[in-house]
Amino acid sequence: MTENTVLRWLPDAKRFVSTDSTGHSVTMSTPDENFGMKPSELLLSALAGCTSVDVVEILAKKKTPLSFLEVVASAEQDPDPPWTFRKIHLLFRLKGSGLTEKNVQQAIKLSEEKYCSVAASLKAVVEITTRFEILEDETSAQ
Repeated sequence: MTENTVLRWLPDAKRFVSTDSTGHSVTMSTPDENFGMKPSELLLSALAGCTSVDVVEILAKKKTPLSFLEVVASAEQDPDPPWTFRKIHLLFRLKGSGLTEKNVQQAIKLSEEKYCSVAASLKAVVEITTRFEILEDETSAQ
């Protein structure tokens, strides 16, 4: 399996556009440019996105589909260049009819240990921790 992206620098700026093989794009920039995500924040987004895809699919297979999912990714980096990530914490906030702590915990664990390629790539050098909150689903409260 091969993944491909093409990154292009936008001249006269500190901005870059990365496009995948299907034509979807993401804009990145430096903090002083304040136009797109910083590449390091994009790494956090990639981890959150990768685990989220898995969690949504696993819970759907368990017949507990979600009505809401939010992942807050926070990280600790070394204070000096190259500012290596040392710890990343993911907080999952979920809503869905019939969600149980056991199902959510299993879905997150399966993603971390078996399915998420981003987590698998990072975990050798970064401590990744997770926590979750099951929020009340308004549709099940009626």
